[in-house]
Amino acid sequence: VQLQASGGGSVQAGGSLRLSCAASDGTFNRKTMAWFRQAPGKSREFVAVVWRNSGNSFYSDSVKGRFTISRDIAKNTVGLQMNSLKPEDTAVYYCAASSTVILSSVRDPNSYSYWGQGTQVTVSS
Repeated sequence: VQLQASGGGSVQAGGSLRLSCAASDGTFNRKTMAWFRQAPGKSREFVAVVWRNSGNSFYSDSVKGRFTISRDIAKNTVGLQMNSLKPEDTAVYYCAASSTVILSSVRDPNSYSYWGQGTQVTVSS
């Protein structure tokens, strides 16, 4: 499956952005979908995940309560609504997919086989 991320941009602190990730085929609903981010000079960081079967979601502590991950199975897309953005949220955001990831490894980028190309989010103070 190919993933295409979009929706990044520049906002001031406190603002909102919505990212979207489109999957190329119908296997989307059989994969767990996640968002990661990578700031300059830092390793790729887990942001949020939505599980393929239950649709339940899980967030990193740094975004919990501010970000919401959602999926639209009919449209083969997963979204990330980002509210109350902070300068430390500045990063390139990537969507990822996996058929095999488990809870204990959800934060590990190596658990995901498919990646989108990344979209830049810049939050100014």
